[in-house]
Amino acid sequence: VQLVESGGDSVQAGGSLRLSCAASGRTFSSYDMAWFRRAPGKEREFVAATSWNGGTTYYADYVKGRFNISRGDASNTVYLLMNNLKPEDTAVYYCAAGRVFDFDNDYGVPRYDYWGQGTQVTVSS
Repeated sequence: VQLVESGGDSVQAGGSLRLSCAASGRTFSSYDMAWFRRAPGKEREFVAATSWNGGTTYYADYVKGRFNISRGDASNTVYLLMNNLKPEDTAVYYCAAGRVFDFDNDYGVPRYDYWGQGTQVTVSS
């Protein structure tokens, strides 16, 4: 089982990026998926999550209105479209997958079963 993130890059403030997470090794169509991030010197924090069928999404307040999480047609991929990037968005972004028992309450808890290695996003002012 493997999650592989891609799409990280260095951009200027106000720019956009789309991160991708490709899952392999099993079918993730029944798994909830999420993005977390860790900035230098900070704890890992929740960014966005989507339920197993894509019907429900949640966002952290600091990205709401700027980021969009979506699942690919094959459901083994999840994307994070990031618009109007800010320097404080600089971090390593991690994809996560799992069957969250109480998704509507625990979507932001980093207890997902599977994690990727991360992709670096750097936003300069």
